[in-house]
Amino acid sequence: MDFKPLHDRVLVRRIDSDEKTSGGLIIPDTAKEKPQEGEVIGVGEGARKDSGELIAMAVKEGDRILFGKWSGTEVKLDGEDLLIMKESDILGVLSGK
Repeated sequence: MDFKPLHDRVLVRRIDSDEKTSGGLIIPDTAKEKPQEGEVIGVGEGARKDSGELIAMAVKEGDRILFGKWSGTEVKLDGEDLLIMKESDILGVLSGK
């Protein structure tokens, strides 16, 4: 994919949640909420201060992140549904499995 986000924007692929509850019930697609977890697949170079100095991004490609339910703009690139959001919409980075 030849797409690079600009400034402090991040390109994210949603990570689908489990299709079963912890009790073993299968959740139908119509009852599922959109996942709020994703993988960063592209980052911009960062925001700029008023002085022109670059503020480095806190996330990098490959990071697993949490974001708000209504965060980002949905786009379709190469037939895949992705999100573009500002770095400030990211709630945190998940570590480990």
